Amino acid sequence: MTQDINFLMIALLVLVFGLPVIANLYGRSKIRALMLAENKLPVGPDAPGGVVKQHSLTVYHGLWVSACVFLPSILIVLVWVSVAPMIIHAMLESWLVAAVSDVSSSEISILISKVEALRSGLIQPAMVSQTIIEATAYYDVMLNNADKLLLCIVLVVALIGFYFSQKLIRPRFTARQRVENIMNILMLAASAIAIVTTIGIISSLLFETWQFFGKVSVTEFLFGLQWSPQIAIREGQAGGSGSFGAVPLFAGTLLITVLAMCLAVPIGLMSAIYLSEYARPRIRNIVKPAIEILAGIPTVVYGFFAALFMAPFLRNNGALIGLELSSESALAGGLVMGIMIIPFISSLSDDVINAVPQTLRDGSSARGATQSETVRQVVLPAALPGIVSAILLAISRAIGETMIVVMAAGVAANLTANPFESVTTVTVQIVMLLVGDQEFDSAKTLAAFALGLVLFFITLALNVAALYIVRKYREQYD
Repeated sequence: MTQDINFLMIALLVLVFGLPVIANLYGRSKIRALMLAENKLPVGPDAPGGVVKQHSLTVYHGLWVSACVFLPSILIVLVWVSVAPMIIHAMLESWLVAAVSDVSSSEISILISKVEALRSGLIQPAMVSQTIIEATAYYDVMLNNADKLLLCIVLVVALIGFYFSQKLIRPRFTARQRVENIMNILMLAASAIAIVTTIGIISSLLFETWQFFGKVSVTEFLFGLQWSPQIAIREGQAGGSGSFGAVPLFAGTLLITVLAMCLAVPIGLMSAIYLSEYARPRIRNIVKPAIEILAGIPTVVYGFFAALFMAPFLRNNGALIGLELSSESALAGGLVMGIMIIPFISSLSDDVINAVPQTLRDGSSARGATQSETVRQVVLPAALPGIVSAILLAISRAIGETMIVVMAAGVAANLTANPFESVTTVTVQIVMLLVGDQEFDSAKTLAAFALGLVLFFITLALNVAALYIVRKYREQYD
């Protein structure tokens, strides 16, 4: 059965992507044949007067036919992939309800999980009941029939599109305008994907957060000083009441972000100024790629560096001067995160500084300003909007970092401004709340969505601030 499904999927791929190629070649050959039959000679710039001219290039006629074949087919496939699994799942659930009497909704979910595990080979048939084996066979048949039906529908739709599109091909057919209109619609749809995705993310966050605030008050979440999202599994369990005061998480996120930016902003900005204004081309060609290599290092590698080198280094050297540092500290996480963010600020700021018109530098030099004065008083103010955007991008990157914080700063929700102690961040707690088997109707799990919504509004505020600064200074220097 699995081999049949694989064969059907291969046939579907060949159909969806192969027929448009054939349609393209047919559209081109048809317009050539029509032009030859119409004029009895090849079409070209030297064609005599009175000869029927071809409105659009041959390539547009081929693209028109292939688009009419490919686009409806891929649309059918996308809709089918979105809807068919839900229908098949509902049919399997109905079959299990009819086969197993007196079964609850939670038990049905367990049975469906067993069916999917048996079908994928994660468990052996000897480990499940005969009902599960029969349900798996029924599930396979439904999937196979669904793939066959999809293959037939796509074939019919593709043939219909091919028939009607090729009938329109004529010497004066406006194929170029048709193809350009299709491309405009596709680009509009691609642009709308970002908007629809954002709306979906916000809607899901708002819905789950609304459920969370039905269990926990908004004031406790936003202003509470104790974070311990432990829910009692059984009645009377000690320490299972749950505390959802998120202030320690906000404070830890702010502390680590500030530490990271205190290191990344001056180093990144000064390196950008040096590379764009002072460095010779040979040095620039060596230093700039070396800095940008840091951006390609995985964050988990930075986490290992922080846990195995930076944290022990700070702890041992801090003890020499009388400072007591925890084995996991905000300082270690913030410094390593700052190292990771340096290439973001450096590379973006360097590009922005290089984009400043040379005429501004020449005008400053003509007025007797030194190179240092030109950089401080002309170049940097002109590049300020881009530099601010680079810094805000780096801040967003720091707020969303998880691995470095987990491995270097810890997961303890401590409300402290001491960089030598262990803290945690919002993103780390989101991961901790969603790890393992969780019920999505409990306050502990729903708290992750509330934290995500807070991060969304923080990012939105950063973007609004960036737009304000960019507009203000762009009016001054454009």
